[in-house]
Amino acid sequence: MTRRAVRAEGTLRGCVALVTGAGTRIGRAIAVGLGSDGARVAVHYNGSAAGARETVRLIKETGGEARAFRANLTRVEAPTKLIDQVLEHFGRLDLLVNSAASIKRTPLTKVRERDWDEVFALNLRAPFFCAVAAARAMGRRGGAIVNISDHMGFESWPDYIPHGVSKAGVVALTHALAAALAPRVRVNAVAPGFVLAPEGYPARAQQAFARATPLRRLGSPADVVGAVRYLATAEFVTGETLFVDGGRRGAR
Repeated sequence: MTRRAVRAEGTLRGCVALVTGAGTRIGRAIAVGLGSDGARVAVHYNGSAAGARETVRLIKETGGEARAFRANLTRVEAPTKLIDQVLEHFGRLDLLVNSAASIKRTPLTKVRERDWDEVFALNLRAPFFCAVAAARAMGRRGGAIVNISDHMGFESWPDYIPHGVSKAGVVALTHALAAALAPRVRVNAVAPGFVLAPEGYPARAQQAFARATPLRRLGSPADVVGAVRYLATAEFVTGETLFVDGGRRGAR
């Protein structure tokens, strides 16, 4: 978020936000939430075209402005091209939310080199190149970047090792970018707890996870949206990771 915009409005109204992976799940919730706050939203997707159209529809339904942009962010040149398209359409960029990610259950002995590389290409390499391109686009006006990490980066999930390690890397990336891009661009991360279960995750295990959480429930996408909203507008916060996990990390 730019300082001028925050001071003038105190909200996200009128700012341009790019949300990657906004066609589904948490990315969609973030995009719709920012749109309802008055941001003009660039909805990124890759394979979920129908989902991106639905995200755009939901934003417009609340009176917001949005457009979908397709890009395969595992290709190194894609982030720059994506942000160039956003600039061409909206004329500026104030906020980047790196939400696009891959999560797939892969037992330790089944992890192949290709599996590892694919996860890291989207979960860690893409946020880096998106951030570099976004900072360049924000220019002297400045802005904010919010990276979406994950509780799996801080807990032991043996069947999700590539995902967890990549999400721990997102936090390290956030710290490094915050130092490199200050004072013009603030960079923070949100680390959601159990918000949306991975595909095929048993309901009984989800219930057990909720019971083991101090707040005695699973998170919701709205909880993550609130954290992103805060970090997008908190002018004196950078290099931080905000855990949205119902108190699990603090209780361990």
